[in-house]
Amino acid sequence: SRTASTIDGIKRIAELGLGCMEIEFVQGVRMGEAGARLVAETATREGVKLSAHAPYFINLNAREPEKIIASQERILQTARIGAICGAQSIVFHAAYYLGDPPEKAHNAVRKSLGEIMNRLKRENNRVWVRPEVMGKPSQFGAVEEVLNLCTELERVGICMDFAHWHARTGEFNSYSEFASVLQQIKQRLGGGALEDMHIHVSGIAYGKKGEIKHLNLKESNLQYVELLKALKDYEVKGIVICESPNLEEDALLLQETYHNLPKTG
Repeated sequence: SRTASTIDGIKRIAELGLGCMEIEFVQGVRMGEAGARLVAETATREGVKLSAHAPYFINLNAREPEKIIASQERILQTARIGAICGAQSIVFHAAYYLGDPPEKAHNAVRKSLGEIMNRLKRENNRVWVRPEVMGKPSQFGAVEEVLNLCTELERVGICMDFAHWHARTGEFNSYSEFASVLQQIKQRLGGGALEDMHIHVSGIAYGKKGEIKHLNLKESNLQYVELLKALKDYEVKGIVICESPNLEEDALLLQETYHNLPKTG
């Protein structure tokens, strides 16, 4: 994401009456400090909360040490520029199992992520670093795996992607299942975690190997109204990022649906 397009994006979000935006550094962090300061000024002026998505080319469980170092560097760059932009959180895809047992992958991710968090602490960078719940069984990032990292490392949080979790499991697509995830997060991380959530939502196509591609909400079977009801009933606060292909349309649909829900529970 370049500075000019990011600033335009923030203004567009404000114009639409939406409250947050994720800066997509998915192809690389191509923004300098001066640009990031302009982004922060624009976001503050427009009242838009920001987060940042790290580059896709990350695998903290890579076989080659140089790939792990490069992955760590990409997360650090995202955190540094993200913090200057005023982002509260950064999000990243942590790793692939590459045939390893989940526990072995977890240990590798925890070690590398621990080194990143120590470096950010030394730099006085207070951004939250959030591994994303991933949509394929080949990817490290089951809910439990991310929650384990959150309990082990300071300032590591969860990016709860409900579409990915549904695609990965073929389940978790009803009010009671959405509620069970929120209860699990509260149980492991405390009630405060539900007051500062980072959530991704979109429609999704999936098969035996999990996620295939993102879809618009109305073209997919994701029960987004039930999800929004659960978020409202559990008084979840924080940021919801819409990752449907039609971005704006579904983001507005989610916001409007949420505001029109009756309060139950």
